[in-house]
Amino acid sequence: MSDITETIPAERRCWSVSWPEYTPADVTPPELLPEALAHHVPDWAEAAPTPADVHDWDQRRAAALVWFELDERGWPLHPHGRTGRTGRNLPKWGENSAADPIVVAGTGQERRVLLITRKDIQEEAIPGGMIDPGETAPAALIRELGEETRVDLRGHTPVILSIEIVNDWRASDHAWVASTSALFLLPATVTATAASDALDANWYPFGSLDALDAAITAAGRTLYAAHRPLLQRALDYLNK
Repeated sequence: MSDITETIPAERRCWSVSWPEYTPADVTPPELLPEALAHHVPDWAEAAPTPADVHDWDQRRAAALVWFELDERGWPLHPHGRTGRTGRNLPKWGENSAADPIVVAGTGQERRVLLITRKDIQEEAIPGGMIDPGETAPAALIRELGEETRVDLRGHTPVILSIEIVNDWRASDHAWVASTSALFLLPATVTATAASDALDANWYPFGSLDALDAAITAAGRTLYAAHRPLLQRALDYLNK
């Protein structure tokens, strides 16, 4: 998956730059179109057909992992600027808060990282997902890891690596993902079994991103590009 902003010239990404001709593509899937939501709301999505139907923007902005502005209509604006996409292909309008647990086992030549094969894009990625309403990021890290790999790390204290916007393939001008990524360190690998949104779960060599890429390519798979910065941050911490 490539950078979602790659079709937008860098000088026009900022919302303060006037661009009357801007015509982003609508990425809303059929089940989230207004006419579909009027009859059925998926259990993973909010019912609001447009941001105008959301009435708690003050609370959402106060709770956001990354601050965001509203436009003159009161619609949320992606913190990194124009994406070339509009509509919603995520559970909520505005920020969708996620948790990404990076589980690393072993040291030196034996260091491994746990990745899943995501069902939606069939690429190797950090196990993780959206934070539930009222849930804390640390609790979501443990829950998502357990749901997707059956690895139970309750009682382990992770190192929080970053809180940032993730270049998620579903993001648009008005709905995006901000993630808390955290590092869990284990002395050795443990059994991991794919479950929930995962097609597979595997431990890969984690001496460098190049080594990880090589191992994933050798397995006939592809590393999810949006997670590369998160994995590099984990490597930077481990290699200090």
